[in-house]
Amino acid sequence: MTSPPRTVRPEILDELPPTDARAIRSRRDLRRVNRVMGSCGILSRAMRRALASSSRHGPLRILELGAGDGSLALHIAARLAPAWPAAELTLLDRQPLIPETTGIAFAHLGWTLRLLTVDVLEWARAPTQRQLTGRWDLILTNLFLHHFEADALRELLSAVADRCDIFIACEPRRSLPALLGSRLLPALVVSRDTLHDAVVSVRAGFRGQELSDVWPARGAAWVVEERPAGLFSHLFAAARGDAV
Repeated sequence: MTSPPRTVRPEILDELPPTDARAIRSRRDLRRVNRVMGSCGILSRAMRRALASSSRHGPLRILELGAGDGSLALHIAARLAPAWPAAELTLLDRQPLIPETTGIAFAHLGWTLRLLTVDVLEWARAPTQRQLTGRWDLILTNLFLHHFEADALRELLSAVADRCDIFIACEPRRSLPALLGSRLLPALVVSRDTLHDAVVSVRAGFRGQELSDVWPARGAAWVVEERPAGLFSHLFAAARGDAV
């Protein structure tokens, strides 16, 4: 069966003030959804594979786009810290959502945490000499790229490719099983807002080689992997040829 084309629509959580009770519940629901989707394991394994092939030594510089409250990044850091005990992690989000306790937890792992509160397209459009930019060994994102229409997605991925050696994204898979799974979320006792956003996310998700088709290959040879991951997720990973 042919999958329908991507349909990008607004998600309720993105339009709520960060301190709104509905937003707080939705972020709590999202942590539960990430556990069910296995996002931490999918991203951690992909990062380990990419870093094991990398010639990089010394402290890692990592950037997460659309980091939310930082909870997923913290779980990933806990898995990676034994192999990479020193890292500088930048969490980018347009809202300041990182609680103090999360920063303390990163410090206990030996990781330096930096916060970047900015819209990601503003970050993407910033000249390279500005403080909003820099170079990272690895940029990752989870359930974030599907928010963007084709033109904005191309613009964002172009900036990502210019600013890192490894990029890894875990996104909703646009498939019938994933759509059915999103409609079963009431079993997890999630809010109506979360149920709405889950269905919207799947319809805006990815399949096949859709991200590879818009990944900019200019300036360097990239090793690219794109495939289904887990029951409902879609994995995209790209590494510069001279970084593996």
